[in-house]
Amino acid sequence: MTAAGATPPDATPAGPAPAVRPPDPERGLRGIMSATLLLQAITVLLSIPVAVNTGREVGGVGVTLIVLLAVAMIGTCALITRPWVITAIAVLQVLNIAGWVLSAWLGIIGIVFLLVWVAILWMRTEFRRRQAAGTLPSQQRPTPPADPPAGT
Repeated sequence: MTAAGATPPDATPAGPAPAVRPPDPERGLRGIMSATLLLQAITVLLSIPVAVNTGREVGGVGVTLIVLLAVAMIGTCALITRPWVITAIAVLQVLNIAGWVLSAWLGIIGIVFLLVWVAILWMRTEFRRRQAAGTLPSQQRPTPPADPPAGT
């Protein structure tokens, strides 16, 4: 039982409707970019044992540089919505390939992920081109169903 004039606990108070966030068509692409950065950071960290045990015998400074590169990649995930993030990702790719000085495997990882980033950026460019042209499937109007033939 409720007192006179009191609203029941399950009733919603009248007021302005909550603001609905407009759809962001590039949200999924930013998720792919963040996931790629995380996978690249994990791969870079997994290169530490290889760099230490083969070839040039990377010391503490080299391991620290590799860890800093991976931390920078993880940190860039938080900045993926910024307009300058593509430049930051390009710098990280150059640093990863420059890791060839420490270990050839680190440079090879950089080249492989450079190819992945080229593909992602191509998809982003193609998406934006199609969006501007209005040819994305989500931008097409549904066709009305055909009328059934007469006499059926």
